[in-house]
Amino acid sequence: MAVERNKRLLQDLLLNAENQTCADCGAPDCDWASYTLGVFICLNCSGIHRNISQVSKVKSVRLDAWEDDEVKFMASNGNSAAKAKYESKLPAFYYRPTLLDCQVLREQWIRAKYERKEFICIEKQEPYSAGYREGFLWKRGRDNGQFLSRKFILSEREGVLKYFNKHDAKDPKGVLRLEQINATFQPTKIGNPNGLQITYLKDNSTRNIFIYHEDGKEIVDWFNSIRAARFHYLQVAFPGASDADLVPKLTRNYGKEGYMEKTGPKQTEGFKKRWFTLDDRRLMYFKDPLDAFARGEVFIGSKENSYSVLDGLPPATQGNHWQYGITIVTPDRKFLFACETENERRIWMEAFQKVIDRAMLPQEYAVEAHFKHKP
Repeated sequence: MAVERNKRLLQDLLLNAENQTCADCGAPDCDWASYTLGVFICLNCSGIHRNISQVSKVKSVRLDAWEDDEVKFMASNGNSAAKAKYESKLPAFYYRPTLLDCQVLREQWIRAKYERKEFICIEKQEPYSAGYREGFLWKRGRDNGQFLSRKFILSEREGVLKYFNKHDAKDPKGVLRLEQINATFQPTKIGNPNGLQITYLKDNSTRNIFIYHEDGKEIVDWFNSIRAARFHYLQVAFPGASDADLVPKLTRNYGKEGYMEKTGPKQTEGFKKRWFTLDDRRLMYFKDPLDAFARGEVFIGSKENSYSVLDGLPPATQGNHWQYGITIVTPDRKFLFACETENERRIWMEAFQKVIDRAMLPQEYAVEAHFKHKP
């Protein structure tokens, strides 16, 4: 009787709006709970909680037997109370992962919250909030593809992230300005669970750098250091802007990536398989996903400016091996692509349409004006 009563009480707690999404990643279906922290969580996050058993002990809400005092503890806490406690001093710039993010981001977020208590004690945030960070990261060579240890320095005061090819070198091999940097986790593409892709503009073209660190905390601290530095730069650049306006500009994930076939501007050449990345309004294509530079870039504006995406290819098109075509119409020309499956075409078209439906910002007109369509 007590077991059934406790199950009903837990089910009632799950009906509260605060407990209907995972306390850590926002996923629906919170079928698990930490009975030492008082939070309801999803299956994926419960696996991470099991790895910090010294602070979090988990049970299934539906399958496990619960003691009376455990249920009372859940009732007196819950996701809102835990957030107020464990995220009380969460910096605005710190990346809060979702259910779509990779394992290292979600694990380090959970460890930072409950194990290290970084968002209760501000002094524990120094590794990513101090405005300066240096250390060694494994960086993929641009030409040979080998990952080699390189010294990196992030300096908020100088407004740069720089790296050195030799550990004792005085002059950096690369200097990346903070206002042009983006960082996004790419474990599958890089082939390492802690793989991070950093991009920046060089002569109005996008340059990629691929890095990783063996330690998950280290690479996530680097990621949040970049976000912190960009946040403080943007606060100076846009003094009237709110945190809510600035945070989405700190880093961005790509709209879509994957292989498509493409043909050249005359549309008479054969189609070639290329790796495509949709980064905001830039559609870039590469011979290899880990190339440092794109072979070409296409600017995708808004429907108000005569940009559109069409299902299929013009009737006379030849040379495509893949049958599921997409045509992007710009004021200058049409770009023809082909996908391997109908599902891939649908996902790409949804991603393109999302960009085209969004009105262009004033600064994007300047990008469009300087943009060179590369064949």
